Order: sequence, then C-alpha cells, then structure tokens
Amino acid sequence: MYTLGDIPRKSALFYGDRTAVVFEEIRLTHREFNLRVNRLANALAARGIVKGDRIAILGENSDRYLTAYFAAVKIGACVVPLNFRLADNEITHILEDSEANLLFAGEGYEQRAAAIGGQIPSLGPVIALEKASIGTVFLEDLIRDMPDREPDAVVDENDLAVLMYTGGTTGHPKGVMLSHRNLMTAVTSMAVIAGVRSTDSTCFVLPLFHVSIWPVFLLLLAGGKVVINRKLDLGEILRLIQDERCTHMNLVPTVYTWLMEYPLVDRYDLGSLQLLTYAGSPFPPENLKKCIGRFGSLFAQGYGSTETAGGPVSFLPMEDHHVSGPGSRLLASAGKPAVCSEVRILDENGNPLPPGKIGEVAVKGRHVMMGYWKNPELTGQVLRDGWLHMGDMGYLDEEGYLFLVDRKADMIVTGGENVYPQETENVLYEHQAVLECAVVSAPDERWGERVQAVVVLKPGAKAGAEELIAHCKARLAGYKCPKTVVFQEALPKTPIGKILRKELKQEFWKDHKRSIG
Repeated sequence: MYTLGDIPRKSALFYGDRTAVVFEEIRLTHREFNLRVNRLANALAARGIVKGDRIAILGENSDRYLTAYFAAVKIGACVVPLNFRLADNEITHILEDSEANLLFAGEGYEQRAAAIGGQIPSLGPVIALEKASIGTVFLEDLIRDMPDREPDAVVDENDLAVLMYTGGTTGHPKGVMLSHRNLMTAVTSMAVIAGVRSTDSTCFVLPLFHVSIWPVFLLLLAGGKVVINRKLDLGEILRLIQDERCTHMNLVPTVYTWLMEYPLVDRYDLGSLQLLTYAGSPFPPENLKKCIGRFGSLFAQGYGSTETAGGPVSFLPMEDHHVSGPGSRLLASAGKPAVCSEVRILDENGNPLPPGKIGEVAVKGRHVMMGYWKNPELTGQVLRDGWLHMGDMGYLDEEGYLFLVDRKADMIVTGGENVYPQETENVLYEHQAVLECAVVSAPDERWGERVQAVVVLKPGAKAGAEELIAHCKARLAGYKCPKTVVFQEALPKTPIGKILRKELKQEFWKDHKRSIG
C-alpha cells in the first residue's frame, strides 16, 4: 500500500505537466507541486524534524497548506491540522496534548500562532506559510536553497500520518490517530466508487483541517486538478466551477442548499459538473429533491466519520437518487456498505440485528482509525473486537441499504417513547417556509423531555409555531411532533456547515442540573 507522500511523487511521475493545484493567482503542475513539497520536506529534515514528530498547521485553505501537509508526511512526521475557529486555549491544549514539535501558520494567523506558540517552548519559531511576518520564519526563505530531490526517509503504511482532533463541543477534543493505511484505504475506496480520471477537477471548499480533505488526495492521486477556495464564499465557488470547468465538488447538505438559494446562481455556467458528493450530516429529502432539480442528477452520498479517515462506511450512488416513484425512498438512505467496509447493526449487548431492526451502526475495515491519542480507555469503548461503534442508530433493509435514524446521543425519550430528531426535522423541511431547522430535547415537567424545534424561516416567509406543529401532526405520530417551536435568524454550525444540535440543546437545559437523554 502506498503512503500519503507517494501521492505527489507518483502524480509527478505520471502526470507531470498537467495542472495539479490552483489557488488564487497560483497554478502548479504535478511536477512543480511535488518539487516544492520535496524542498520543504528536506528543509524540515534539516531543522531536525524526524519520523514520528508532530507538525501542526493553523490557517485557512491555500496551496502552501497542502505543501506543508505533504512535506510532513513524506518524512514520516505526523500532521496535526488545527481548527482555526477554536479558541486560543483550545488550540493550546491540542498543541500540548499532541506534543507538537512545529507550528505552521497561514495568512492572517501568523501573530496568533506566534502568541500561542510562545507559550510552548518545544515548538520553536512559527513558520509563516504565505507572508513574511515579524517573529516568524517565512516558508519561502526556509526552502530557497533546499534540494528538490525526494527526501531520504522510510515511511511505512502503518505509521501515524495524521492526528485529527474532533468532538470538541463538550470537554476537550480527542485526537483521532490515522495511519497512512487508513487514509490510503479511504482514498482508493473513493477512487473505485467515483471513477475519477486525470481530466477531472474538484472545487475544494471545505476546510483542509477537516477529514473532508479526501477529494484533494483523490484528485491528485488520479492526476487531476484541485481548485482551492480559501474559505466558503458562494459566489467564488460558482465562479471557480465555471472558470476552471470543475467536474466534482464535495460539500455538506447545508452548503448545497445555500448554493441552490443563492440569488445569482443562474448567472454561472455549471455545465462541467459531473459528480456532487455530500456527507457530514443527513440531507433532508425535500431539500435534496430541490437541489437535484436545480443542479441535475449528479448527487452521491458518502457516510463516514473522522474515525474512518473520511472513508465511506456506505455509499449511495447517483443512480439511487430518484426524486419520484418507489426508488425515492432511497433518498433517506446512506447507501450500501462501501468496498472497504463491513457493516453491522448491533443491539445494546453487541449482538448483530436482522434487517429492519434499529441498533447501533458498527463498521470494520482498514480505514478504521488506530485509536484515540493517549486515550486507551475511550479507544476500548468504541473499538471492540475490531468493530468501530459509530454512535449512530440505524438499520439495514432486506436489500442491504443502510438507513440512519439519528445519533445515539441525540435520541429524545419523551413519556417513555423514543424520538429520533432527524425524522421530525425531515417533516419540518417539507414545509415551504422552513429554511433550516433542528430538533432537540428540552426539559418538561410532565414528560421529562419534550420534542423542541428550533426553526429558521426563508427570507420573507411567514409561519407560526402552531402552523408548524399542525404540519407535523398531519404526518407524524403525536409524540414525535414538536411540543414547542422557537424561531431564530440562524443556527449554530461547525466549520463545514453541520448544525450543532448540542449547542441548541444546552441552551434549553442550562438552568437544569442534568440533561436527560
């Protein structure tokens, strides 16, 4: 099995003169990109970075972010991508917990990184990726006189490649250990599923610090082109698709909905698009149907997690995205187990359940993480007998399609009945006035918990709480319907656009000693 560092090396060999990376005014061929990676890799080695060291990166998307990423893994170091939206104390915790040896900073983050890094003597000077800055070492100065030959390092597929911190909404983030084998399994699995070619290109929008980086690995491996957006800008996304003739894009459902609603979307030529993948959160079927109507039958879904290296646990291809007829039921499915995955549905005792029975989703495969960094207890809780317990509730039907009911932790128990928020949310999305919604538990003196809806209306639309509750009651059992509805201008989201139910739930439970469910 190849390692991550082999991606630029092999693509330079086979596709050297083809465009590899586009970012703002920068255009690099596969050969040029690999040579820059090599120069930085050799510079890091010259500064004493060795196999097993941790190299952190703080910044928005850029070509140089990718250069640092690949340079680290080529010499056997481990990348620690930092979520730039975290508070300074959270970033400090990750740097200390990971025992990072070096910190890169993107444009606009140099001084912040220097201030944080100054509290951790083991880091040494911060390396500025894009602009020279006082108190940092500029990347271009660092690599200016470095050789561009392949670095002298022996890297094994089982070595730690990326330490990705996740789950920071409650308590400290946990470090997910991903090996080269984990990541390359995920990438090659997607290559088989998506059928990418050297003539393809991806419009890369989601943060490079996220496990959603897989389209970058995939397109570079195939000799294709990666068009990088610095940060989410709807107009810029559409312009880049048009101007660079992008064939692929990977987003979360929320952003596809924003693009569909964007007032100027019809001004852009999006005819080059051939595949639109989505993951990260369920796509409400009504919104998905509208997006298919707007962008065409180009959608495919991958279901996975950071713990599966972003690789698919299951996959729902374009041909299963039917907007009408009996096949439209599959719009609520996460597809069939992917080529790299074995999937089971387990009861509370870890026993496999038959088709149609709801239980916890578990997956086995070479893309499953090595474990949690310095946390064997938590690793043992989620990795049992080789099976990763996903924390999602779902079932497999008779045809082998996986249907996700909801997150295990988000289930609401009201009056002794189990309510899965996603089911109620899907019905709310059917109302023409609803732009976004989330359903969470809230305290209730009679029922212990009640079904609470938080709704964002479309611009100019009007709908009251009673109307939305009645809309649900016409389609759902009474106990699944919201008891109350509150309206907000926006919902809290992660950097990739996933709605944060936990933050909303905390607001309703903040004056109570405990949150039930």
